[in-house]
Amino acid sequence: MRIRSIRCVTGGIGHSVISAKREFVNGRKQRSVSLADHIFIDMCRDILENGTSTEGEKVRPHWEDKTAAYTVKKFGVVNRYDLSQEFPILTLRRTALKSATDEMLWIWQQKSNNIHDLHSHIWDEWADEDGGIGKAYGYQMGVKHQYKEGMMDQVDRVIYDLKNNPFSRRIMTNIYMHQDLHEMNLYPCAYSMTFNVTQKPGHEKLTLNAILNQRSQDVLTANNWNVVQYAVLVHMLAQVSGMEAGELVHVIADAHIYDRHIPLIRELIERPVYDAPTFWLNPEITDFYQFTRDDVKVENYVTGPQVKDIPVAI
Repeated sequence: MRIRSIRCVTGGIGHSVISAKREFVNGRKQRSVSLADHIFIDMCRDILENGTSTEGEKVRPHWEDKTAAYTVKKFGVVNRYDLSQEFPILTLRRTALKSATDEMLWIWQQKSNNIHDLHSHIWDEWADEDGGIGKAYGYQMGVKHQYKEGMMDQVDRVIYDLKNNPFSRRIMTNIYMHQDLHEMNLYPCAYSMTFNVTQKPGHEKLTLNAILNQRSQDVLTANNWNVVQYAVLVHMLAQVSGMEAGELVHVIADAHIYDRHIPLIRELIERPVYDAPTFWLNPEITDFYQFTRDDVKVENYVTGPQVKDIPVAI
């Protein structure tokens, strides 16, 4: 079912609040229109209409032909996704759920910094001849730190606190380690997660919420990819902690659209929006380290065609 009609209210810089009617048929609530698509559309339009250009400035990224890769950008974009209502995967075009999950598990579960542990080639540009990316991403997650309770890495600390101190306001990770930046092939883009647990009235289970902090994001290539993989992470951590998934808040310091991506974005956001699919996570898994990319899937996932031949700034 294709749906274009929706009421959107914008509040704050880059912060979209989306409202839509839910229809009932024979007393049963129907699947909702994909709100994630409308958040994405609203964000892109805001960047294109109200963003600032870096054209003519000194910039690091460049295209394969060595031309400077300029952007139109917005500072301080904040998007909220209620995971209890919808899995925030785009229907404008297909997002590769299993590949996105695989990269997230590569960082958070395998704690790897070698691309040979991945099933995709998204990191090939930044890997050395042995497949390493330096002391980045998964490497930082695997570093053990001394706590009062003993030696733990950041992932194990999060899981420990969710199970033993769920209402702590100190449940977070950070992989932007300044002392190691000179040994990273790429500085972390999505660098911090903060978890917060709430008790919803009338709910037996606690609710796990999270904030994803990102210093920089290429909106066309990475926005929904990151949203999807961290939504999966929240669902996984909630399940192994005996909780239910709540909100994922995505904070982007520099949300940008590259100059050569602008025509692609303009075409993409004019496409029809389809119903949100249904997310499935293997309910048999109770240990975070037992999840695989095959333990997630979306059902009734109808999308527009893929955007092909996207140039990638390096």
